[in-house]
Amino acid sequence: MGDVADRGRLTVVGGGFGGLTAALCAREAGAEVTVYEARHRLGGRAGTAEGPYRTNEGPHALYNGGPHWRWLARRGLLPPMARVPVREGLRMRYHHDGALHRMPPPSLVRLRRRRHAPVGVPYLAWAAGQLGEETARAAANFAAVATFHHAPGELSAAFTQERMRRASKLPPEAHYPRGGWASLVARMAQRARESGVRVETGARIDAGALAEARRSGPVVLATSLAAARGLLGDPSLSWPSGRTALLDLVLEARGGDAFVLSDLDAPGWIERFTAADRSLAPAGRSLIQAQFPLAPDEPRAAALSRGEHLLDLGFARWRDRVVQRTEATAAGRTGAVDPPGTCWRDRPAIDRGDGLYLVGDQVASPGVLSEVSFTSAREAVRLALGAHAAPGTPGGPRGR
Repeated sequence: MGDVADRGRLTVVGGGFGGLTAALCAREAGAEVTVYEARHRLGGRAGTAEGPYRTNEGPHALYNGGPHWRWLARRGLLPPMARVPVREGLRMRYHHDGALHRMPPPSLVRLRRRRHAPVGVPYLAWAAGQLGEETARAAANFAAVATFHHAPGELSAAFTQERMRRASKLPPEAHYPRGGWASLVARMAQRARESGVRVETGARIDAGALAEARRSGPVVLATSLAAARGLLGDPSLSWPSGRTALLDLVLEARGGDAFVLSDLDAPGWIERFTAADRSLAPAGRSLIQAQFPLAPDEPRAAALSRGEHLLDLGFARWRDRVVQRTEATAAGRTGAVDPPGTCWRDRPAIDRGDGLYLVGDQVASPGVLSEVSFTSAREAVRLALGAHAAPGTPGGPRGR
């Protein structure tokens, strides 16, 4: 563990996945660590609802090709994981040209193999030059599963292509913590407490408390970028993100329901999570989570109307089988999206100076989805405690 006195103190504000990663890294390096979480539970967006229907905050998956998977596995922190179920593999459906298909367009598969795309060109223009506009639009819409953005084709080609490739990789990278993401958070929180991290929930930090914490040592601010902007009064802490309609459905189970329904005609994704993990709902019930990205002025009802049309195609008589329905809008908390000419290095820097460091999925760190929070947490601790405290992830950020 190392000599705590030698490494000093570190304060982490935010007890989500990024904050817990930072706390564990710092404690391994020998620092005295305190985590403050405003809510009465840890996890942030990695939380899972209690009760008979174990919903995450929108569709969630943990990609086994990312650096966080290896890091968690080496420490015994990965809970039992569910894979994309083989028995359901033939029930992946693709909405294309107004109809459902069992296979994606062959040209989309060919486009997935293109490894390098330019940063400075919109994805739609680049992909159309590769295999035509129809394929480009289908690929951009498919990529919405990992961007939560209404127009992935307007983003940097490098950004969207990386997400399209990772989301469509075979065998699939996507895995699911059994029992929901709360099972992963519980393991991380238990390890943190056992290793001596002080965890305070229901502890909202204001500007005065933050200033006091900074006087005693480095501070890692592991919150949303919007929360960090308000807390610090720094308008430069801004970066584009997605806005998406979330729909959770509990249906009476029925044979023949789709496992995944990907909309290639417009951004949208529907996933029956109980196909991979039956513990998420009681026997005889199917838990479905879906997301339909929203254009800037588009009302949620319009996106959900598109989604209901997809449900009509992939889930026979679903309206007659509804046990529970929940709708929400996720705005500014769906991760960074990079416009043409920008990449992760252009996002708000992790090191803010004077011992303050940002962690989250909209800061200057590489990766897909939760990997951004993870890599930024590792880098923040490395910078805060010194180069030997938390070596950078191989191939990951080394600072700006």
